[in-house]
Amino acid sequence: MGKPTGFIDYKRLESSAAEPAERIKNFNEFHKPLGNEQRKEQAARCMDCGVPFCQNGQMLCGMISGCPLNNLIPEWNDLLYHGHKEQALRRLLMTNNFPEFTSRVCPALCEKACTCGLNDDPVAVRENEFAIIENGFADGLVKPQIPEVRSSKKIAVIGSGPAGLAAADTLNRRGHNVTVFERSDRPGGLLMYGIPNMKLEKQIVMRRVELMKAEGVMFVTNADVGKTIKASDITAGYDAVILACGSSNPRDIKAEGRDAQGIYFAVDFLKATTKSLLDSDLQDGNYISAKDKDVVIIGGGDTGNDCVGTSVRHGCRSVVQLEMMPKLPDKRAEDNPWPEWPRVCKTDYGQEEAIAVFGADPRVYQTTVREFIKDENGALCAVKTVKLDFVPDPETGRKLPKEIPGSEEIIPCQLCLIAAGFLGAQQYIADAFGAELDGRTNVRTENGSFHTGADKVFAAGDMHIGQSLVVRAIREGRDAAREADEYLMGYTNL
Repeated sequence: MGKPTGFIDYKRLESSAAEPAERIKNFNEFHKPLGNEQRKEQAARCMDCGVPFCQNGQMLCGMISGCPLNNLIPEWNDLLYHGHKEQALRRLLMTNNFPEFTSRVCPALCEKACTCGLNDDPVAVRENEFAIIENGFADGLVKPQIPEVRSSKKIAVIGSGPAGLAAADTLNRRGHNVTVFERSDRPGGLLMYGIPNMKLEKQIVMRRVELMKAEGVMFVTNADVGKTIKASDITAGYDAVILACGSSNPRDIKAEGRDAQGIYFAVDFLKATTKSLLDSDLQDGNYISAKDKDVVIIGGGDTGNDCVGTSVRHGCRSVVQLEMMPKLPDKRAEDNPWPEWPRVCKTDYGQEEAIAVFGADPRVYQTTVREFIKDENGALCAVKTVKLDFVPDPETGRKLPKEIPGSEEIIPCQLCLIAAGFLGAQQYIADAFGAELDGRTNVRTENGSFHTGADKVFAAGDMHIGQSLVVRAIREGRDAAREADEYLMGYTNL
């Protein structure tokens, strides 16, 4: 490495975030990047550690350790430290189609497996990645890469989320003719409408889409393949099809009063806000408003946190986030050693904002909704919650939730958002292309393969592996593109 003692000489320094009271006034990204010299110092902290677990990307105890894209992290950290921006960008783009997305929304699996983090703070890998790609755009280093030679092969990609975009980008650079079909009015899928603007501003998504268009990728929006467009027309007109439609079936809550007015899935709440924000800066009123309402969010994950931050920006009266599972420890437990993914409690941006506005953490652990309470007009007015205990199953030993008698509580609520995750591919799109679903409602393929068994049809991303991370979706798209290329050409150099 360029500075062998960098991890000793410099402490970890992160970009500063606007104070919660300020950033909740808008839906803009709120981090201020470090200067070039500070960023070089952060890159210098990357150790000559011999075995860079940061780029491993393997499963350990059912969790991913390190980057699933196998990003060449030590290499581009060294180049960044030496000021070789163009070379650093080139090494970064070798493994990651969209660093501008992952450097904003990835939970930084690389950092959790960083050797420096074993006894000190890990290297600021994600922010270094952000600096490389954003400097690349700012300095004009990111330009359309138009293939010099085109094949005669036509490929349809169904879905324009991270997996679909990665597959399309990879196959287009190979020289194939790629068309992306998106059922929404804007391309981007999860990136456009599933992630709030304050985490990923939508001009960043469109910047990449416009670059891909300049490189030759075709985009067709408002195209719901399997409904408004026949799958048979797609398979007849293209040499290969990649299904990348995401994991689009939200988990529901089966409780009494579920039909009350004022209960929504989180994805619908977030999408409506982002679409209205883009269409009219929220002036059209075409979104699910949390203003002056008591909000209850069911689900303690990232989507639930996004709902907290969005509700606070709407001007909610109160917000409670229910988490079924017990609170995770603040530090690694002994049975969760490095370099495993750390099962620890984190306070994310939305929770920080709720604490600043309401004076308390919105999360309530080991709690679920037993009943949705309606008023005389059928509108939601409160929820009845119950505490849970986790007791071992006598047969399997697995701990299962059990309601605690007498722990019921009634919480005022006029807006309830269900953020309990997603289950697999939507049936109609699988049926349209003759793809089978497995027991988890994901598209069935052979192990290590992306081919669905239906002629010329492949699957990638969340509809293939289930709900996961943007970085895994990009890897899925790249790998599916490689297999489709080999199917079309008889070999592949991807």
